[in-house]
Amino acid sequence: MTLQTETTTTVPTAAPAAVASTAAGSAASRDGDAYTALLERVRYEGAYPTRERAERTVRDVLAALGRQLVGDERVELAARLPFEAALVLTAQIPATTPLTGWEFVKDLARRTGGSPATTRWDVGAVLAPLSRLAGPDLTDRIIGQLPSGYALLFGKADLHPAR
Repeated sequence: MTLQTETTTTVPTAAPAAVASTAAGSAASRDGDAYTALLERVRYEGAYPTRERAERTVRDVLAALGRQLVGDERVELAARLPFEAALVLTAQIPATTPLTGWEFVKDLARRTGGSPATTRWDVGAVLAPLSRLAGPDLTDRIIGQLPSGYALLFGKADLHPAR
């Protein structure tokens, strides 16, 4: 009878940490790419001369939208946005009294110092690409949650009578 013993070899475990770090880095890179793509889409939609102008517009509109959205729609939209955009949306405390679409535009114009016409343009330049990221079902639920006047801001026909 022969007795066999099992030998174990210790292998340094730096590889899993490196893999995790690389995975996190590539996820951050992908998210950064998604944010850059969103900014470029908004820059195109709004005909803005620079990415910085598009980014300022995205931040302003997302902050304003974050003050209007609540509940599951807010959480789902944030989950579909690039990380940087989701942070801006969710950093806002929802308003106690929701604004109609026109009031939303006027409030944002007052906060940013823009004219209502320019602000309306900015809102559409951001919300139309945002609705593509959200998808049609979530966009419809968001519009259904908000007071009248938001469908047009999202680039959709407003087929519901004013509440």
